[in-house]
Amino acid sequence: MPQTLNRQQETNRPLAQRIEAVVAEGLEPIAHDEIAGLGRSVRFARNGSELPRGVIFFEYTGDLRAILRLRSINSLYLARSYAVPRPKALLGDEHFRGLLAQIDTARALHPQGSFASLYISAAGSETAVMQRLRADLAARCDLAEGAEDGDLFIRLRRTPSAEGWDALVRLAPRPLATRPWRVCNMEGGLNGAVAHAMNLLTRPEPRDNYLNIGCGSGTLLIERLLHGPAQRAIGCDISPEALRCAALNIAAAQLTNRSELHNWDGTVLPLPEASIDVITSDLPFGHLIGSHTENLALYPALLREAARVARPTARCAILSHEVHLLERLLADSTVWSIEEIIRVSLGGLYPRIFLLRRS
Repeated sequence: MPQTLNRQQETNRPLAQRIEAVVAEGLEPIAHDEIAGLGRSVRFARNGSELPRGVIFFEYTGDLRAILRLRSINSLYLARSYAVPRPKALLGDEHFRGLLAQIDTARALHPQGSFASLYISAAGSETAVMQRLRADLAARCDLAEGAEDGDLFIRLRRTPSAEGWDALVRLAPRPLATRPWRVCNMEGGLNGAVAHAMNLLTRPEPRDNYLNIGCGSGTLLIERLLHGPAQRAIGCDISPEALRCAALNIAAAQLTNRSELHNWDGTVLPLPEASIDVITSDLPFGHLIGSHTENLALYPALLREAARVARPTARCAILSHEVHLLERLLADSTVWSIEEIIRVSLGGLYPRIFLLRRS
Protein backbone atom coordinates (compact mmCIF):
# COMPACT_ATOMS: atom_id res chain seq x y z
CA MET A 1 0.00 0.00 0.00
CA PRO A 2 2.72 2.63 0.84
CA GLN A 3 4.33 1.98 -2.55
CA THR A 4 0.96 2.52 -4.25
CA LEU A 5 0.45 5.81 -2.43
CA ASN A 6 3.95 6.97 -3.36
CA ARG A 7 3.26 6.25 -7.03
CA GLN A 8 -0.04 8.14 -6.74
CA GLN A 9 1.72 11.14 -5.17
CA GLU A 10 4.34 11.07 -7.92
CA THR A 11 1.62 11.00 -10.58
CA ASN A 12 -0.17 13.98 -9.02
CA ARG A 13 2.99 16.10 -8.68
CA PRO A 14 2.84 19.21 -10.94
CA LEU A 15 4.91 18.99 -14.09
CA ALA A 16 8.25 20.79 -13.73
CA GLN A 17 9.08 23.31 -16.45
CA ARG A 18 12.75 23.97 -17.27
CA ILE A 19 13.41 27.70 -17.06
CA GLU A 20 16.48 29.70 -18.03
CA ALA A 21 16.75 33.21 -16.59
CA VAL A 22 19.12 35.67 -18.24
CA VAL A 23 20.46 38.31 -15.83
CA ALA A 24 23.02 41.10 -15.95
CA GLU A 25 26.43 39.64 -15.17
CA GLY A 26 27.37 40.52 -11.62
CA LEU A 27 23.80 40.47 -10.30
CA GLU A 28 23.32 36.69 -10.29
CA PRO A 29 23.14 36.40 -6.45
CA ILE A 30 20.37 39.03 -6.28
CA ALA A 31 18.38 37.32 -9.03
CA HIS A 32 18.96 33.90 -7.42
CA ASP A 33 17.55 35.15 -4.10
CA GLU A 34 14.50 36.67 -5.80
CA ILE A 35 13.76 33.43 -7.65
CA ALA A 36 14.26 31.44 -4.43
CA GLY A 37 11.58 33.64 -2.86
CA LEU A 38 9.01 31.83 -5.01
CA GLY A 39 9.31 28.97 -2.52
CA ARG A 40 8.96 25.24 -2.98
CA SER A 41 7.88 25.50 -6.60
CA VAL A 42 11.52 26.28 -7.51
CA ARG A 43 14.37 23.79 -7.72
CA PHE A 44 17.71 25.15 -8.87
CA ALA A 45 19.86 23.16 -11.23
CA ARG A 46 22.90 24.55 -9.41
CA ASN A 47 23.28 26.19 -6.02
CA GLY A 48 24.05 29.86 -5.50
CA SER A 49 27.81 29.34 -5.17
CA GLU A 50 27.99 27.67 -8.60
CA LEU A 51 26.11 30.23 -10.67
CA PRO A 52 27.40 30.66 -14.24
CA ARG A 53 27.78 34.23 -15.34
CA GLY A 54 24.66 35.88 -16.67
CA VAL A 55 22.24 32.95 -16.42
CA ILE A 56 20.32 30.95 -13.80
CA PHE A 57 18.77 27.53 -14.52
CA PHE A 58 15.87 26.20 -12.48
CA GLU A 59 12.86 23.91 -12.62
CA TYR A 60 9.50 25.42 -11.79
CA THR A 61 6.19 23.78 -10.89
CA GLY A 62 4.12 26.89 -10.14
CA ASP A 63 2.07 29.26 -12.26
CA LEU A 64 4.36 30.70 -14.93
CA ARG A 65 2.66 34.07 -14.59
CA ALA A 66 4.33 34.43 -11.20
CA ILE A 67 7.85 34.29 -12.61
CA LEU A 68 6.95 36.98 -15.14
CA ARG A 69 6.73 39.33 -12.16
CA LEU A 70 10.41 38.86 -11.26
CA ARG A 71 12.13 42.26 -11.33
CA SER A 72 15.86 41.41 -11.33
CA ILE A 73 15.67 39.28 -14.50
CA ASN A 74 16.44 40.47 -18.03
CA SER A 75 14.63 37.64 -19.87
CA LEU A 76 13.01 34.28 -19.11
CA TYR A 77 13.01 31.27 -21.44
CA LEU A 78 11.12 27.98 -21.41
CA ALA A 79 13.72 25.34 -22.27
CA ARG A 80 13.44 21.85 -23.75
CA SER A 81 16.08 19.48 -25.12
CA TYR A 82 15.58 17.48 -28.31
CA ALA A 83 17.65 14.36 -28.97
CA VAL A 84 18.31 15.17 -32.61
CA PRO A 85 21.68 15.30 -34.40
CA ARG A 86 20.79 18.30 -36.59
CA PRO A 87 18.15 21.06 -36.56
CA LYS A 88 16.57 19.55 -39.70
CA ALA A 89 15.13 16.80 -37.50
CA LEU A 90 13.07 19.43 -35.65
CA LEU A 91 10.89 19.58 -38.75
CA GLY A 92 9.76 16.02 -38.03
CA ASP A 93 6.24 15.67 -36.66
CA GLU A 94 7.06 14.70 -33.06
CA HIS A 95 9.70 17.37 -32.48
CA PHE A 96 7.78 20.03 -34.39
CA ARG A 97 4.77 19.42 -32.15
CA GLY A 98 7.09 19.79 -29.16
CA LEU A 99 8.20 23.21 -30.39
CA LEU A 100 4.59 24.25 -30.94
CA ALA A 101 3.73 23.16 -27.40
CA GLN A 102 6.51 25.39 -26.02
CA ILE A 103 5.23 28.29 -28.09
CA ASP A 104 1.63 27.70 -26.98
CA THR A 105 2.75 27.74 -23.33
CA ALA A 106 4.36 31.16 -23.77
CA ARG A 107 1.45 32.65 -25.75
CA ALA A 108 -1.12 31.43 -23.22
CA LEU A 109 0.45 33.71 -20.59
CA HIS A 110 -0.53 36.88 -22.44
CA PRO A 111 -3.63 38.47 -23.99
CA GLN A 112 -4.49 37.50 -27.54
CA GLY A 113 -2.57 39.58 -30.05
CA SER A 114 0.47 40.11 -27.83
CA PHE A 115 2.67 38.25 -30.32
CA ALA A 116 2.81 39.43 -33.93
CA SER A 117 6.16 38.15 -35.25
CA LEU A 118 8.46 35.16 -34.80
CA TYR A 119 12.25 35.03 -34.95
CA ILE A 120 14.75 32.20 -34.44
CA SER A 121 18.25 32.95 -33.20
CA ALA A 122 20.74 30.16 -33.93
CA ALA A 123 24.08 29.45 -35.51
CA GLY A 124 23.39 29.33 -39.24
CA SER A 125 20.05 31.08 -38.80
CA GLU A 126 19.96 31.95 -42.52
CA THR A 127 20.52 28.42 -43.79
CA ALA A 128 17.75 26.79 -45.82
CA VAL A 129 16.83 24.50 -42.92
CA MET A 130 16.51 27.35 -40.42
CA GLN A 131 14.55 29.46 -42.89
CA ARG A 132 12.13 26.61 -43.47
CA LEU A 133 11.77 25.95 -39.73
CA ARG A 134 11.07 29.63 -39.11
CA ALA A 135 8.59 29.80 -41.98
CA ASP A 136 6.74 26.63 -40.92
CA LEU A 137 6.50 27.73 -37.28
CA ALA A 138 5.33 31.20 -38.27
CA ALA A 139 2.68 29.74 -40.59
CA ARG A 140 1.37 27.31 -37.97
CA CYS A 141 1.26 30.07 -35.35
CA ASP A 142 -0.24 32.63 -37.75
CA LEU A 143 2.65 35.02 -37.10
CA ALA A 144 4.82 37.09 -39.40
CA GLU A 145 8.48 36.20 -39.83
CA GLY A 146 10.10 38.95 -37.84
CA ALA A 147 13.44 40.69 -37.94
CA GLU A 148 15.93 40.10 -35.14
CA ASP A 149 14.27 39.82 -31.71
CA GLY A 150 10.69 39.32 -32.84
CA ASP A 151 7.87 39.19 -30.31
CA LEU A 152 8.05 35.40 -30.23
CA PHE A 153 11.77 34.90 -29.76
CA ILE A 154 13.27 31.39 -30.01
CA ARG A 155 16.88 30.40 -29.40
CA LEU A 156 18.33 27.13 -30.73
CA ARG A 157 21.69 25.84 -29.57
CA ARG A 158 23.63 22.63 -29.10
CA THR A 159 23.06 20.87 -25.78
CA PRO A 160 26.08 20.98 -23.45
CA SER A 161 26.82 17.35 -24.33
CA ALA A 162 26.58 18.23 -28.07
CA GLU A 163 24.31 15.17 -28.49
CA GLY A 164 21.16 17.15 -29.26
CA TRP A 165 19.65 20.62 -29.49
CA ASP A 166 18.07 22.93 -26.92
CA ALA A 167 15.09 25.07 -27.89
CA LEU A 168 14.42 28.10 -25.69
CA VAL A 169 11.22 30.10 -26.13
CA ARG A 170 11.09 33.51 -24.47
CA LEU A 171 8.09 33.69 -22.14
CA ALA A 172 7.21 37.31 -22.93
CA PRO A 173 6.92 39.41 -26.11
CA ARG A 174 9.83 41.53 -24.93
CA PRO A 175 12.55 41.22 -22.29
CA LEU A 176 11.33 41.64 -18.70
CA ALA A 177 13.92 44.38 -18.17
CA THR A 178 12.04 46.46 -20.77
CA ARG A 179 9.45 47.73 -18.35
CA PRO A 180 5.85 48.36 -19.46
CA TRP A 181 5.93 51.79 -17.81
CA ARG A 182 8.76 52.94 -20.12
CA VAL A 183 6.83 55.09 -22.58
CA CYS A 184 9.70 57.56 -23.01
CA ASN A 185 13.28 56.51 -23.77
CA MET A 186 16.48 58.48 -23.49
CA GLU A 187 19.84 57.44 -24.88
CA GLY A 188 21.79 55.65 -22.18
CA GLY A 189 18.68 54.95 -20.05
CA LEU A 190 19.32 52.47 -17.27
CA ASN A 191 18.18 48.84 -17.49
CA GLY A 192 15.14 48.33 -15.26
CA ALA A 193 16.46 45.12 -13.71
CA VAL A 194 19.78 46.76 -12.80
CA ALA A 195 17.94 49.73 -11.28
CA HIS A 196 15.84 47.33 -9.20
CA ALA A 197 18.99 45.57 -7.97
CA MET A 198 20.68 48.87 -7.08
CA ASN A 199 17.70 49.85 -4.96
CA LEU A 200 17.68 46.47 -3.21
CA LEU A 201 21.35 46.95 -2.31
CA THR A 202 20.42 50.09 -0.35
CA ARG A 203 18.09 48.01 1.86
CA PRO A 204 15.00 50.20 1.27
CA GLU A 205 12.64 51.00 4.13
CA PRO A 206 9.24 52.78 4.17
CA ARG A 207 10.61 55.63 6.32
CA ASP A 208 13.37 56.51 3.81
CA ASN A 209 13.84 59.99 2.41
CA TYR A 210 15.13 58.92 -1.00
CA LEU A 211 17.07 61.03 -3.50
CA ASN A 212 17.97 60.05 -7.08
CA ILE A 213 20.59 62.48 -8.40
CA GLY A 214 20.63 62.84 -12.18
CA CYS A 215 17.38 60.92 -12.51
CA GLY A 216 17.32 60.91 -16.33
CA SER A 217 14.21 59.11 -17.57
CA GLY A 218 13.29 58.11 -14.01
CA THR A 219 14.30 54.45 -13.91
CA LEU A 220 15.88 54.34 -10.43
CA LEU A 221 13.12 56.47 -8.90
CA ILE A 222 10.34 54.36 -10.43
CA GLU A 223 11.92 51.04 -9.50
CA ARG A 224 12.37 52.23 -5.90
CA LEU A 225 8.68 53.11 -5.55
CA LEU A 226 7.53 49.92 -7.29
CA HIS A 227 9.52 47.99 -4.69
CA GLY A 228 7.72 49.71 -1.82
CA PRO A 229 6.74 53.06 -0.28
CA ALA A 230 9.15 55.76 0.85
CA GLN A 231 8.49 58.72 3.13
CA ARG A 232 9.76 61.00 0.37
CA ALA A 233 11.03 60.10 -3.13
CA ILE A 234 12.87 62.82 -5.05
CA GLY A 235 14.36 62.77 -8.54
CA CYS A 236 16.44 65.68 -9.80
CA ASP A 237 18.19 66.50 -13.06
CA ILE A 238 19.60 69.61 -14.75
CA SER A 239 18.02 68.60 -18.08
CA PRO A 240 14.42 69.77 -18.67
CA GLU A 241 14.16 67.17 -21.44
CA ALA A 242 15.10 64.37 -19.02
CA LEU A 243 12.56 65.62 -16.48
CA ARG A 244 9.80 65.68 -19.09
CA CYS A 245 10.69 62.10 -20.04
CA ALA A 246 10.79 61.02 -16.39
CA ALA A 247 7.39 62.61 -15.77
CA LEU A 248 5.86 60.58 -18.62
CA ASN A 249 7.32 57.33 -17.32
CA ILE A 250 6.30 58.08 -13.73
CA ALA A 251 2.75 58.80 -14.89
CA ALA A 252 2.68 55.52 -16.85
CA ALA A 253 3.77 53.72 -13.67
CA GLN A 254 0.96 55.54 -11.77
CA LEU A 255 3.46 57.03 -9.31
CA THR A 256 2.99 60.77 -9.93
CA ASN A 257 1.43 61.41 -6.51
CA ARG A 258 4.17 59.50 -4.69
CA SER A 259 7.22 61.18 -6.24
CA GLU A 260 8.85 64.57 -6.79
CA LEU A 261 10.79 65.82 -9.81
CA HIS A 262 12.99 68.90 -9.61
CA ASN A 263 15.25 70.82 -11.99
CA TRP A 264 18.17 70.80 -9.56
CA ASP A 265 21.92 70.75 -10.02
CA GLY A 266 23.21 67.72 -8.12
CA THR A 267 26.28 69.68 -6.98
CA VAL A 268 24.16 72.44 -5.34
CA LEU A 269 21.05 70.86 -3.85
CA PRO A 270 18.39 73.02 -2.13
CA LEU A 271 18.05 70.47 0.66
CA PRO A 272 18.94 70.75 4.36
CA GLU A 273 22.03 69.07 5.72
CA ALA A 274 21.60 65.48 6.92
CA SER A 275 18.07 65.17 5.50
CA ILE A 276 18.38 62.16 3.14
CA ASP A 277 18.52 58.45 4.06
CA VAL A 278 19.24 56.91 0.63
CA ILE A 279 20.96 58.35 -2.44
CA THR A 280 21.19 56.66 -5.84
CA SER A 281 22.71 57.84 -9.08
CA ASP A 282 23.55 56.55 -12.54
CA LEU A 283 26.43 58.94 -13.15
CA PRO A 284 27.52 60.00 -16.66
CA PHE A 285 30.19 57.64 -17.96
CA GLY A 286 31.59 59.97 -20.59
CA HIS A 287 30.45 57.52 -23.34
CA LEU A 288 26.99 58.81 -24.27
CA ILE A 289 26.74 61.71 -21.82
CA GLY A 290 29.47 64.05 -20.63
CA SER A 291 33.19 63.40 -20.86
CA HIS A 292 36.03 62.21 -18.67
CA THR A 293 37.37 65.77 -18.43
CA GLU A 294 34.00 67.03 -17.18
CA ASN A 295 33.77 64.12 -14.73
CA LEU A 296 37.07 65.13 -13.09
CA ALA A 297 35.25 68.17 -11.73
CA LEU A 298 31.72 66.75 -11.53
CA TYR A 299 32.35 63.59 -9.48
CA PRO A 300 34.10 65.18 -6.46
CA ALA A 301 31.49 67.95 -6.37
CA LEU A 302 28.64 65.41 -6.41
CA LEU A 303 30.22 63.29 -3.68
CA ARG A 304 30.70 66.36 -1.46
CA GLU A 305 27.12 67.54 -1.94
CA ALA A 306 25.72 64.05 -1.45
CA ALA A 307 27.67 63.81 1.81
CA ARG A 308 26.25 67.16 2.96
CA VAL A 309 22.60 66.16 2.52
CA ALA A 310 23.08 62.55 3.70
CA ARG A 311 22.19 61.59 7.23
CA PRO A 312 24.75 59.73 9.34
CA THR A 313 24.87 56.07 8.17
CA ALA A 314 22.91 56.98 4.99
CA ARG A 315 23.18 54.43 2.16
CA CYS A 316 24.30 55.33 -1.34
CA ALA A 317 24.41 53.31 -4.59
CA ILE A 318 26.27 54.80 -7.55
CA LEU A 319 26.66 53.27 -11.00
CA SER A 320 29.60 54.44 -13.09
CA HIS A 321 32.16 53.33 -15.64
CA GLU A 322 34.63 55.87 -14.22
CA VAL A 323 35.98 53.17 -11.94
CA HIS A 324 39.49 54.49 -11.28
CA LEU A 325 38.25 58.03 -10.71
CA LEU A 326 35.66 56.96 -8.16
CA GLU A 327 38.03 54.57 -6.41
CA ARG A 328 40.60 57.37 -6.03
CA LEU A 329 38.04 59.87 -4.76
CA LEU A 330 36.56 57.40 -2.28
CA ALA A 331 39.99 56.33 -1.04
CA ASP A 332 40.61 59.97 -0.08
CA SER A 333 37.14 60.49 1.39
CA THR A 334 36.65 60.84 5.12
CA VAL A 335 32.85 60.69 4.92
CA TRP A 336 32.05 57.85 2.48
CA SER A 337 33.07 54.26 3.13
CA ILE A 338 32.83 51.52 0.50
CA GLU A 339 30.70 48.55 1.52
CA GLU A 340 30.82 46.73 -1.82
CA ILE A 341 31.80 47.19 -5.46
CA ILE A 342 29.93 45.06 -8.02
CA ARG A 343 31.00 44.73 -11.65
CA VAL A 344 27.97 44.48 -13.95
CA SER A 345 27.46 43.97 -17.67
CA LEU A 346 25.46 46.62 -19.51
CA GLY A 347 25.26 46.54 -23.29
CA GLY A 348 28.91 45.67 -23.84
CA LEU A 349 30.15 47.96 -21.05
CA TYR A 350 31.23 46.83 -17.59
CA PRO A 351 30.52 49.61 -15.10
CA ARG A 352 30.56 49.15 -11.34
CA ILE A 353 27.92 49.62 -8.68
CA PHE A 354 29.55 51.37 -5.72
CA LEU A 355 27.61 50.69 -2.54
CA LEU A 356 28.57 53.34 0.02
CA ARG A 357 27.80 54.23 3.61
CA ARG A 358 27.93 57.74 5.08
CA SER A 359 30.46 57.64 7.93
